[in-house]
Amino acid sequence: MAAGFDDALRRLDAAVGLVEAAVARRLDAERRRGDLETELQIMQDDRARLAMELDGAASRLGQVEAATGDVERRVGRAIDTLRDVLARAEPSETD
Repeated sequence: MAAGFDDALRRLDAAVGLVEAAVARRLDAERRRGDLETELQIMQDDRARLAMELDGAASRLGQVEAATGDVERRVGRAIDTLRDVLARAEPSETD
């Protein structure tokens, strides 16, 4: 009878060991899942921040392009005016 009892204790001890190992694996998986969820949230926050920064940069680029076009038109008009003035001034110098 003592042999049967010892055998039952060994089986119980083995079963408890298996349960402990399963619990440890489950806790580890939950910890990793929590780490992944945290990392995903950080990445989503970064993505949202970068999207806002990109929108702002695109807006500023549009403003710079508009200002560049305005400056280009003004410089073109100034060049044309100078050419007209120089063209009118040349014949009077030869007179």
